Amino acid sequence: MVMFLFLVVALAVVVAAVTLAVVGGGESGPLPEAAPERLQDPLPADRPVGRADVESLRFPVAPRGYRMADVDDALGRLAAELAERDARIADLESALAGARTAAAHARLDKPGHEDRR
Repeated sequence: MVMFLFLVVALAVVVAAVTLAVVGGGESGPLPEAAPERLQDPLPADRPVGRADVESLRFPVAPRGYRMADVDDALGRLAAELAERDARIADLESALAGARTAAAHARLDKPGHEDRR
């Protein structure tokens, strides 16, 4: 029984010493605050985002999931680029439709062309 009591007290002393060393810092002072992880490879700012950029995008893990600011920045960038591409596609489709209409009218206006409808 005396040995058991001695081991419990020794364990409590060791736990207290380790806790004080970590919290109090011992000789070198308290432990420095860890810098929060930041997104290592953000989406490129100098060129359009490609499929490989999105596939390689990895967000650092925070205590409650991912850092909202990093995710919001990436999603905002992707949304802006998708909107820009959608507008460009709409412009190109409109230009193509106009070119097709002009070509059709040019064929109909050719001399010697008979309308066979």
